[in-house]
Amino acid sequence: MTTSGQCIAVVSGKGGTGKTSFVAGAGTALALGGKRVLCLDCDIGLRNLDLALGLSDRTLMDFSDVAQGRCDLDAAVVQHPRVPGLYLLTAPVRSRGRPVSAPQMEQLLRQVRRRFDYCLLDAPAGLGSGFLLATCAADRCVVVTCTDASSLRDAQHTVMELSRFPTGTLHLVVNRVRRKMLRSMHATIDDAIDKAGLPLLGVVPEDDALPLCLNRGVPLLLADSQLAAAAYRNIAKRIQGVRVPLLRIR
Repeated sequence: MTTSGQCIAVVSGKGGTGKTSFVAGAGTALALGGKRVLCLDCDIGLRNLDLALGLSDRTLMDFSDVAQGRCDLDAAVVQHPRVPGLYLLTAPVRSRGRPVSAPQMEQLLRQVRRRFDYCLLDAPAGLGSGFLLATCAADRCVVVTCTDASSLRDAQHTVMELSRFPTGTLHLVVNRVRRKMLRSMHATIDDAIDKAGLPLLGVVPEDDALPLCLNRGVPLLLADSQLAAAAYRNIAKRIQGVRVPLLRIR
């Protein structure tokens, strides 16, 4: 088992940027590449990472149960039946009792690092308590944005809230880029990078296969997708430090 796993919080200032799809796609790509990966849903009350991974109704315990000592980590995580090395730790269906504290989350992620190569934390949208919990003990952060002006402004605000993270540990993903616009998007992508002030981890095209996969309960990388799936495979390599050209679609 690894002793130096990385915990990466995936965040955005607003909803609808595709954070959960990104966590599921990048997590699956890392696992298919031979890594042991935990996808951790931090969105209390609005969790849907289980749907994106095709693991709906398989979870019994959640991250608060582990963080607050009601069960151990191995009992709470759910292994994917079709992707070796891919696991889910879900969020509570609703808030109950005392909320998980930052020290409790730090202790949980210490356990996670000992058991997994990578943990992708799906933070709730916005910059509230859920965002703070998801980022309090993360090693790196990925800010997910779309190309519209509202998303870019929110990405700027999100980056300002992450100023405590050192240079090199914050990255930008531009998500849901429409295929027919890709060749004319260079100026907009550059604008997104300039506004966020972060290095670009990847560009993920809009993919019509995604809603079909959600309805079927199948991870996107196990379907016939050739668009977003290729982007996620490249991003997974970049997360591991491999240099890969940006996805080009003609």
